[in-house]
Amino acid sequence: MKSANIFIRHFRRLSWHRWLGIVIKEFIQLKRDRLTFGMILGIPIIQLMIFGFAINSDPKHLPTVVLLHESSPFTRDYIAAMKNSGYFDLVGSVTTEREAEELLARGEVQFVVTFPQDFQRALIRGEHPAILVQADATDPVAAGGALSVLNRLGNEVFAADLPGFHPPLPGGLIELRVHKRYNPEGITAYNIVPGLIGVILTMTMVLMTGLAMTRERERGTFENLLATPATPLEVMTGKIVPYILIGLIQVTVILLAARWIFHVPMLGSLALLYAVVLLFICANLTLGITFSSIAQNQLQAMQMTFFFFLPSMLLSGFMFPFRGMPEWAQVIGNALPLTHFLQLVRGILLKGNGPELLWSHTWPLFLFIAVVLGVGLKTFRRTLD
Repeated sequence: MKSANIFIRHFRRLSWHRWLGIVIKEFIQLKRDRLTFGMILGIPIIQLMIFGFAINSDPKHLPTVVLLHESSPFTRDYIAAMKNSGYFDLVGSVTTEREAEELLARGEVQFVVTFPQDFQRALIRGEHPAILVQADATDPVAAGGALSVLNRLGNEVFAADLPGFHPPLPGGLIELRVHKRYNPEGITAYNIVPGLIGVILTMTMVLMTGLAMTRERERGTFENLLATPATPLEVMTGKIVPYILIGLIQVTVILLAARWIFHVPMLGSLALLYAVVLLFICANLTLGITFSSIAQNQLQAMQMTFFFFLPSMLLSGFMFPFRGMPEWAQVIGNALPLTHFLQLVRGILLKGNGPELLWSHTWPLFLFIAVVLGVGLKTFRRTLD
């Protein structure tokens, strides 16, 4: 009752004129803060674009290569049916199992389809010839829809050419042998837990460095740096080193949980994994420093971090199959360091990849660091001036 009386007393003292003045003042201040105003409009637009156009839980046009031990009208018909299904993009053919293995290990193809010798003869005789399909199952969702299409293609393609086998032979005209590589049981944790390394590092590294720099500027401690002969490069790299250690500690905790709680396979070199992690940490820290040199306060640094983190998480292949996205979304995703890091960490842990198979996803991280570091140094000099 007492609180109600206090509220009524304050409400009677309320001046609508003063209240309206404060509201107008806040709108004017918001208008002047262009970064915040841009976030208010930009974040909903980005979410609409990503979830409305980019996200697809049934990926199509998956890169596929064919290993032909026999070229015949029947094999060509089957390959043409694969193309027409919309789920497979035939990006070429290989001549040896080794070539196919390397393409799968690099993540350049999703499927390798192998036709055996004497395929046509066995099909005509009704011997159920086997087609071997090797699928990169590091992301179990990506391969599911395409494999279900392959299961029915045999009868649809060959039934018209083999009228003597109507209705189709028990079990189908062909035998489809599917080998789900790197994650045969389709365990989601094998895909998600290694990816969490990149997601957590992206969020914490960019945010912590961005807030640390802007906090110093707000408190006026940058004046101490101005009084020293330290160069912008020395200041930036000096501030990065402690956060590198923090990032390595986070990665160690996640790897221990991955091994002992989720039983994620660790087939590759841990030393190589930590080298890749170190490169990724540097990419995120340089971005955080750049954000801090652009932002005028801690709120803006947080807003910029979230603005970067949202597309990184959604367009990198962490939550949704990367190859299921349209081409424009994949172009954006390939510009984000998290996309390449996910390929690297899953390749090392689940596939046992060595350095020779990692370069295609390593050089984009070096390029990202160089570009962001150049922008950061330029804006940092302006900030110190």
